[in-house]
Amino acid sequence: MTNYKKKFDFKNKLAFVAGGAGYIGSEIVKALSSLNCKVVVLDILPLKKLKNKKIKNEFIDLTKTDQISSRLNKIISSYGVPDIFINASYPKTKDWNENSFDEIELNSMEENIKIHLNSYIWLSRLIGLLMKKKRIKGSIVNLSSIYGLVAQDLEIYNGTPMKNNFTYSVIKGGINTYTKQMSSYFGKHGIRVNAVCPGGVINTEDKKKLNTNKVFEKNYTNKVPLKRFGRKEEIASAVVFLSSDASTYITGILLPVDGGWTAI
Repeated sequence: MTNYKKKFDFKNKLAFVAGGAGYIGSEIVKALSSLNCKVVVLDILPLKKLKNKKIKNEFIDLTKTDQISSRLNKIISSYGVPDIFINASYPKTKDWNENSFDEIELNSMEENIKIHLNSYIWLSRLIGLLMKKKRIKGSIVNLSSIYGLVAQDLEIYNGTPMKNNFTYSVIKGGINTYTKQMSSYFGKHGIRVNAVCPGGVINTEDKKKLNTNKVFEKNYTNKVPLKRFGRKEEIASAVVFLSSDASTYITGILLPVDGGWTAI
């Protein structure tokens, strides 16, 4: 008889979470550790308020793509090769909000693709190869976006100062295609590679960060079939599923967690 509870028990599993100190990343770390997983947070900032001994912090600056390999090797030497790798990082330049068709500068586009798309590709490739070498039948989950699946609906920005960001779609679309390519290559080695594509998520806990334009909020939620933004735990739950033994025959998928945004 199948023990379904055991499929979500991560005892004796090691997970690396890039961007694990961020808003969604920290929730993923919390979810995995609650299921007995040992988690190493890879981030430029430490995850604060660590109370769980199963969670460790390791510094890595993903904007310095030429240093990723050497830094990862040092982390691997301390913890070993992970069974699970999740990339929830979000590196971007200071002029990120100016990456619209009308305002973007070439050097900004190139730099954002380098530090975001290239870091996702390179880090996941390195870990995938290490899993392969150690014969670990692991799981890799990339955090992407609905805007890697469909174009931005520019009408939701009407009446707001917000603008399109085409670099974001280029990056997330690249992550999605690469996720499929990885699944094709690593599948025969028992390594699953998937991506979670969240829709809009609002931080409702930190009042200082809750600066969503009310017109945008109305425009966005009116289009979503579920009529609301997503919550961080809903994204984390999808990541946990794809990391768990409950999804051992799933690879190469781009899973929208978007309240139905991409269904219409």
